[in-house]
Amino acid sequence: MDQPTPEEISAELEQLAEEQITDLDADANDRARRGRQRRTRVATIYAQGRLVTARDHYHAALIMLYGEELAHWELSRSLARRAVALGDTRAWSIIAASWDRALLARGEPQRFGTQFVRENGRWTVGRVDPRVTDAERAFYGVPPLWVQRQSAEQLQRREDAG
Repeated sequence: MDQPTPEEISAELEQLAEEQITDLDADANDRARRGRQRRTRVATIYAQGRLVTARDHYHAALIMLYGEELAHWELSRSLARRAVALGDTRAWSIIAASWDRALLARGEPQRFGTQFVRENGRWTVGRVDPRVTDAERAFYGVPPLWVQRQSAEQLQRREDAG
């Protein structure tokens, strides 16, 4: 069987990334299973050295961002950094989100406040490194911390409303 062309790999990664976003509204068990399949495929493409373009790296980073383990978020951040280096500035926000997820997994405060967590049964941004400024957040394409906190409060209000 012939290897897919770089263009076919790029199209596949874009499709997998679109499916990842669409899947966020799916049943949790189905979403988890399909997410694992997508991450396995991305890991295979990555291991084969088939990620070529900035867009390839961006789409692969986006898929890995929705992983379940520290290694997924670390790979997501690495892929996003490569995407930025190759010219895809959309990946800055993935760098921030994957960095925050990895920090939370280690029990450390987030840098950017991109992740909502439950504390005492309520949604919040949780602990955030106070040394990180809103200017740094803006550089990474992340809203100011007060906006993130408002978003967490809105999520809680929607949940409270049932």
